[in-house]
Amino acid sequence: MLVQVVKSKIHRVKVTGADLNYIGSITIDEDLMDAAGIIEGERVQIVNNNNGERLETYAIPGPRKSGEITLNGAAARRVQKGDVLILIVYGFLELEEAKKFKPQLVFPNEETNLLE
Repeated sequence: MLVQVVKSKIHRVKVTGADLNYIGSITIDEDLMDAAGIIEGERVQIVNNNNGERLETYAIPGPRKSGEITLNGAAARRVQKGDVLILIVYGFLELEEAKKFKPQLVFPNEETNLLE
């Protein structure tokens, strides 16, 4: 049996932009993606601590060391610049493997979104 578990999480990053006229997705600083093991195109759940919104989209890499967290397309309507987000990615594992699995948790600088 497969169970869905948290694969990785980027905890408390600030929205740096919202681009309604983009095709869709969330742009994430590629350093943060690497640290969390998130790949381009992977589904990401977004939890907005400021307004309680939860939504899903897919990840695209942003410039390294930029701290960029930009919501694109329709998702741009659900955030404001400066909102604090938690980004969560889930994966499917066999039950016994899931019991031992430890997710990749990333805690960037809350002011800059950069890794320290």
